[in-house]
Amino acid sequence: MSVDSTEYRDRNRRVWNHLAASGSLFARVATDEEVAHPLETLDSRGWLPTSVHGKDVLCLASGGGWQAILYAAAGANVTVVDISDEMLQLDTRESRRRGLSVRTVSASMDDLSDFGDATFDIVHQPVSTCYVPHVQAVYNEAARVLRDQGIYISQHKQPTSLQVSYRNDRQHFVVGVEYYQDGPVPCQIDESYRESGAVEYLHRWEELVGGLCCAGFILEDLTEPCRADHSVDVTHYGYRGRFIPPYVRMKARRRSRRSEDQPNDESRLWIPDQVTSERR
Repeated sequence: MSVDSTEYRDRNRRVWNHLAASGSLFARVATDEEVAHPLETLDSRGWLPTSVHGKDVLCLASGGGWQAILYAAAGANVTVVDISDEMLQLDTRESRRRGLSVRTVSASMDDLSDFGDATFDIVHQPVSTCYVPHVQAVYNEAARVLRDQGIYISQHKQPTSLQVSYRNDRQHFVVGVEYYQDGPVPCQIDESYRESGAVEYLHRWEELVGGLCCAGFILEDLTEPCRADHSVDVTHYGYRGRFIPPYVRMKARRRSRRSEDQPNDESRLWIPDQVTSERR
């Protein structure tokens, strides 16, 4: 399936506008209890500073009235970017209702040209890179808009989860999508952890992790959120999660630009000189 850059953005915008308007779980706004304890809700692993008060935070591709609201409740200066106007409206509605200040910007996550270099202290991005063809473009933009030593928290769909085509009659999950996928992931029978109608792209591990390092980040932690549930039947997504982890979450720190300007500094962290489409 061939999809140009304009078409994939338009289709994904329509899908997420529909999800927001239809009350999807992905468009669940922050509750009063969560707002009362915003950092604990956002950060179960202790990746964030003990206080984000006064910090400039970019909630990247995370419209929907949840993440941005929590950061604002914690005292951060919040900007939220999303391709879906309906998702951004939820942020606007909730911030006004709660008396919080949140700036909303309609844009694709791989083009942050509305923002200058070194603008933010924290970039926090939920699962969303699967909707853009090149994850490296997202990483490069995140690195550009982050200040030195800024934190980048991102979550992604794992490649294997996107490779599952269907279940056979023994309830085994069949991998039918090629790992070295060229273009959007084809429609499959198994739509677990997929958004119906969206254009999605499979990003390999070398792109998800290697690309992060090449963009100027130091990876500090990586976790796979557990979605396994032994109490459900085989038709439930929790059963699938017992065998195939759907997501990966990473914490990275923006390397100092000073080291990038000093290629002969032997103390600097080594990174590849160039990102290539294939590392064999």
